[in-house]
Amino acid sequence: MEFAASHIILNGQLFSFAEIAEQAARKLVDQDIPEWEKELYLFLNEWFSATDYIRVQTSGSTGEPKSIEMPKMLMIRSAERTISYFGLQKGSRLLLSLPCHYIAGKMMVVRAIVGQMNLVTVDPAGNFDLLQNECVDLGAMVPNQLIKLLEHNFGKDKLQNIRNLLVGGSAISKATEEQISKLTNRVVSTYGMTETASHIAIRELSGNRKTEFYHCLPGISVSLGKNGCLQILHPEFDEPLLTNDLAEVQSETTFCILGRADSVIISGGVKYSPELIEKKLENLISQRFIISSIPDEKLGEKLVLIIEGKPFNTILLEQKIIEILSKYERPGSIFFQEKLHETASGKIVRRLN
Repeated sequence: MEFAASHIILNGQLFSFAEIAEQAARKLVDQDIPEWEKELYLFLNEWFSATDYIRVQTSGSTGEPKSIEMPKMLMIRSAERTISYFGLQKGSRLLLSLPCHYIAGKMMVVRAIVGQMNLVTVDPAGNFDLLQNECVDLGAMVPNQLIKLLEHNFGKDKLQNIRNLLVGGSAISKATEEQISKLTNRVVSTYGMTETASHIAIRELSGNRKTEFYHCLPGISVSLGKNGCLQILHPEFDEPLLTNDLAEVQSETTFCILGRADSVIISGGVKYSPELIEKKLENLISQRFIISSIPDEKLGEKLVLIIEGKPFNTILLEQKIIEILSKYERPGSIFFQEKLHETASGKIVRRLN
């Protein structure tokens, strides 16, 4: 089956399938080529192959992480949806600043191929110096990349040279959202998963359109399952796709995420969503932190606060926590961890190590 186009515009240069295969054969054996660039060519080889699907690794949003066969047509439809939603045109410039090991990077490549747009590549771990003097029409980052840029000189200017910026992969802190809200370009938080070939909904983070609710892309709707988790009604799926995300559904196309069902802590017979407690504490703690739990003889599980970084005197913090949290929401202990553990995709592991 032939998919969309048999070529890609890469950093301003048009490459046919045969030329991509030739480039890949050379780059994949070159020890000096960075891993992110090799991953790009591995994916291009897979995309331009004769199969109707590619193999992708899920992040665990709908269960245990696993390798699945994803139809290329599902990815094409997702790309078309995004291209239309953001008003992209033939020749638009797309920034590839995420590795192609995961779906977010793969989908930026597919959008470029489907829309006959110019894919501009940068090192995901770099400083994005290209954006100092150049603009792109669409880019995607994880929160850590965005935070890193905001902390450096000219980082804000670089970000604002991305006309539409997608931010996803992990939670965005309230402090970071406040910084994003002051940017002059369009920045959105994305909601989606590997199984849906990237995002199915967006939440505006910048300017006057800033909101707490996600809005579904055209053709997609949502509802609540019996367990209070969001389920996605997607035109490419015969059955609703049930997620592990607890949600509040405002309408069939508007919702907000309350937390993960699999991170709920049951303490003293009462269920607590750590994400909701964390939101209440965001203005108190400048370091990264999580609400987790440890075994307790009386309660079953006891709520604890884990702060990333070096230990400090917590007396003042504990006093402020009493003012903000209800009696049973308050963590029974505060621990410090030099570095919060993360999954390969950047999500924080919610356990004390």
